[in-house]
Amino acid sequence: MSVADLPKIELHLHHEGAAPPAFIKQLAHEKNADLSKVFAADGGYAFENFVHFLSVYEAASSVLTGPEEFARLTTAILEESAANGVVYTESFISPDFCGGGDVGAWREYLAAIQEAADAAEAKHGITLRGVVTAVRHFGVEKSKASSLCAAETAGGFITGFGMGGDEGQFTQGDFSYAFAQAKEAGLQLTTHAGEFGGPESVWDAIRDLNVERIGHGVRAIEDPALIKELVARQITLEVCPGSNVVLGLFPDFASHPIQRLRDQGVKVTVSTDDPPFFHTTMRREYEELAKAFGWDASDFAELNQTALDAAFCDADTRAKVAKRLEHA
Repeated sequence: MSVADLPKIELHLHHEGAAPPAFIKQLAHEKNADLSKVFAADGGYAFENFVHFLSVYEAASSVLTGPEEFARLTTAILEESAANGVVYTESFISPDFCGGGDVGAWREYLAAIQEAADAAEAKHGITLRGVVTAVRHFGVEKSKASSLCAAETAGGFITGFGMGGDEGQFTQGDFSYAFAQAKEAGLQLTTHAGEFGGPESVWDAIRDLNVERIGHGVRAIEDPALIKELVARQITLEVCPGSNVVLGLFPDFASHPIQRLRDQGVKVTVSTDDPPFFHTTMRREYEELAKAFGWDASDFAELNQTALDAAFCDADTRAKVAKRLEHA
């Protein structure tokens, strides 16, 4: 068995960002929507930099206009993930794209997503849990609405709350109310930091939001004191190497700091972020990491155990996923 064939746990996957281009094209065709600027000549998504990527992401998501589309999307995502050996995944789902932050509408979208997830688990043996996600550049007030949606549906399928989007907009601390509201509802917390924001954004996430995980976090490598803090607090990084390379943070996998972070005791996991946008899969991430750093099955087993320990799920789900890993 090659490392690419190993079972995998993924903790950092954006729901809309995982939409296959062909799926979005089909929806656009059904709705007579012009998304020609969204796609490149090869049929993939077209963007020039991170900010442009965000606008293309939102344009592609514009055809996802109801619960039925999100059910279909969920099925497509989980079929693709299962084909890449993923046995457990957490997806960032935003109420901004699912009902505009209205709790009643959000419940309808969520029910459709969960029904599709249950069907995919029965068919493919992959478990999905949802992390409700505020979109940073949409502003503070919208984050509060997203957090309320999360709090009102916490438990079972919805297990976490986080934030993505443009790190250049606002500060982590501006969103402290939303995170406190989610925490009070029993949800576990993560936020994007240390990608384009630098190590100081990771410090802000720790100090101001008291998160248990960090999305990306790779710029922490620039600050030895921050490395020590991450180790002391046992904070897990949701690392997405392929995404970081495509967006220009590092020139290639061999230059990526995931090995150095791991060597210094930081808890790291591996995910794809927005796989079709970044021309990656979980199989490819494993293959490239094995090639760049010589990682073998034992290294990936350790990564998966770290991911399982950091997963935002209950004990019964954790035990079920552990059996899947052991069986393989």
